[in-house]
Amino acid sequence: MLRKTNIKDIKRIHSIINAAASKGEMLPRSLGELYDNMRDYFVYVENGMIVGTGALHICWEDLAEIRSLCVVESSRKTGIGRKIVNACIDEAKAFQMKMVFLLTYQEGFFKKCGFSVVDKRELPQKIWSDCIKCPKFPECDEIAMAMKIDV
Repeated sequence: MLRKTNIKDIKRIHSIINAAASKGEMLPRSLGELYDNMRDYFVYVENGMIVGTGALHICWEDLAEIRSLCVVESSRKTGIGRKIVNACIDEAKAFQMKMVFLLTYQEGFFKKCGFSVVDKRELPQKIWSDCIKCPKFPECDEIAMAMKIDV
């Protein structure tokens, strides 16, 4: 079952994201950052346990980012990641965003979801709000991808 997150979910989300980050699959998130952005997150629950998460973060008046998409290893390749991405896209449409972007190491998955590779320089709002604070800046090795939204 896919739903928006609640306060009790944050520690489990933190655990899922940082387990994947420890394997180099994504960047880690702090508990503080997750609490600050709690309303952005979706969770996917199976048998009472959160097995996937992802967020839609509004960056600018017409630009949103999918962040922290992660599914626990035992539940991967079952469509959960795609359901979370679709929920983020639907929310972006409801908010009348014109573009959704993301930074990822999983280019193939997101291409299947309809995203295309873009140059990071096309995302100045992201670079100057978040990327500049990242320890990998300016040598970021993530792939920037985007999708235009028909509103």
